Amino acid sequence: MWSEESVFYQFYPLGVLGAPKVNDNVTVPRILELEKWIPHLQRLGIDAIYFSPVFESDSHGYDTREYKKIDCRLGSNDDFSTVCRHFQENGFRVVLDGVFNHVGRGFWAFKDVIVNREKSEYINWFLLDFDRNSLYNDGFYYEGWEGHYELVKLNLQNDNVVDYLLSCVQSWIEEFNIDGIRLDVAYCLDEEFMKRLRNHCTYLKKDFFLIGEILFGDYKRIVNSEMLHSCTNYECYKGLYSSFNDMNMFEISYSLNRQFGNDTNALYRGEHLLSFVDNHDVTRIFTILNNKKHLPLVYGLLFGMPSIPSIYYGSEWGIEGLKLSGNDDLLRPQIITPVWNELTELISKLAQLHKHYKSLIWGGYKSVVLTNRQLVFERKYHNEIILIAINADEQEFKIHIDESIATRRIINLLTQENVDLSNGFILPAYSLFYWKIE
Repeated sequence: MWSEESVFYQFYPLGVLGAPKVNDNVTVPRILELEKWIPHLQRLGIDAIYFSPVFESDSHGYDTREYKKIDCRLGSNDDFSTVCRHFQENGFRVVLDGVFNHVGRGFWAFKDVIVNREKSEYINWFLLDFDRNSLYNDGFYYEGWEGHYELVKLNLQNDNVVDYLLSCVQSWIEEFNIDGIRLDVAYCLDEEFMKRLRNHCTYLKKDFFLIGEILFGDYKRIVNSEMLHSCTNYECYKGLYSSFNDMNMFEISYSLNRQFGNDTNALYRGEHLLSFVDNHDVTRIFTILNNKKHLPLVYGLLFGMPSIPSIYYGSEWGIEGLKLSGNDDLLRPQIITPVWNELTELISKLAQLHKHYKSLIWGGYKSVVLTNRQLVFERKYHNEIILIAINADEQEFKIHIDESIATRRIINLLTQENVDLSNGFILPAYSLFYWKIE
């Protein structure tokens, strides 16, 4: 699958393009502005673009009004088709958000229920109770997503609903030639629906990629041969930042061993999960880190660990963004022009290394040195071995590597310099190394 060798980049189009917070029903081709980012993304080493919601919605995109129409605040279907084509012509795969668990109150079928009540032909598309009332005084009750009643839950056990959603996906493939879908709140979705979606998408496009949002539990519940190819790795997301904030590298090492270690009992060994340090739903990594000097090291782990790495727009040059209760606007700012700085340069190098070396894509995980503030681990694929070394401390630290490796020729992939580990090696404060063992 192409996704396993990719580096993803996430846009939240309504935010980055400065669209009105509430749909104003005015068509403006803002989406075309994203084409200006192509040179930046190519230089960064990105080859897959994930667009958060782009279809017509009431406000933030996850409250869909119409699945077959691009949100007017972003432009027309023709505008988006042009953007997709230009990204693909420049070597990028395109993945869209599939928001199938719920719709907005402005969704056409739900509006029909509001008007026609029990007589609506769409009453079985939702989970309704006409003996109760809603918070919006509709004269009937409906199930919302996790208590958010602006998000009306769809009945995915209704064949008519599923057939409609599959027809929408087919239209996305035919009109925009997309390469995959990220399933919003996949942990809530009906499993039979995901199976039908997998079969349908594979029939339409053999290498079509399905990835699910899942926050907890056993990822294999939805990541398997019948449902999705991958999912968001929230366990390691938490470990990536809190290991630095708590000065406890044992946390991320535990998660990586548990998921990908050489032990045959490792939960997801051989799987390629989407890993990230921030996204449109969580506080930006620069904001959440107590010590900003740890920022390059966090990205070093992200690209060195078993994963499909993903970058959230703007974080590659270190912008801030705090998640507030009930308000995600600070996580989704407008950006006119991308920036290039020292952090961006490092991420570009890491992305190139991740794509070039098979051990960073296919290799297993093995902890080599572990303390509260230092971590060295091995990625190995056949005879190719790379060690990733992190020193999160403000003090230097001397490490010793097994003689069978330390006495071989070693290259620092970030500088292309030879390294001598035979008598131990002093890791400078706040340092990151990628060592290739020859």
